[in-house]
Amino acid sequence: MQFVFLIVVGAAAGFIATRLMKIEADLLTTVGVGILGAIIGGLVLRFLLVLTGLAAGFVGAILGALLLIWLWQVYFK
Repeated sequence: MQFVFLIVVGAAAGFIATRLMKIEADLLTTVGVGILGAIIGGLVLRFLLVLTGLAAGFVGAILGALLLIWLWQVYFK
C-alpha cells in the first residue's frame, strides 16, 4: 500500500514541480521525477513529517522534485 501511495504522491509532486519549473516532460519522466523527489524530500524532511504530519511529506516531495529538476537542468542540459 505504501508503494502505491508513493506513486500517487510522486506523480502529483512531479506534475506540480514540472509546472513550477516550466518544463514540458512526458508522463513517465514527470512521475519518475516526482517519485525521486518524494524520496529525496522524504529523507530531508523526515523530522518535519513527525512534527507536522502528512502535509510536510507532500511539501517535501515537491521540494525534492524541484531540486532534482534544477540539478537536471544545470548539469545535464
